[in-house]
Amino acid sequence: MPKDIHPFSVVRRPIITEKSTELAGDGQYVFEVDPRANKMQIKEAVEIGFNVVVRRVNTMNVRGRRRRFGRHYGTEPGWKKAVVTLADGYEIKLFEGV
Repeated sequence: MPKDIHPFSVVRRPIITEKSTELAGDGQYVFEVDPRANKMQIKEAVEIGFNVVVRRVNTMNVRGRRRRFGRHYGTEPGWKKAVVTLADGYEIKLFEGV
């Protein structure tokens, strides 16, 4: 059984890219979420936080990229991404007009 995570700490930040802006037109929104959260916890957090109805949640683990610092190498930490599809008639107004 997964550990209980408070719904307000599941969603960390929205991901704003060209692709995620295109998806927002179709009712799909992209968020960085807690890596321990499952799809049901993400759905509950988005519904409570934004007062919408979620139809589907797709998740993926993003691997950290390798970076160079002069002659030394380092690795960025990995993170979890969630694409949330809302029911018809609902939208999240995060960055309107940006």
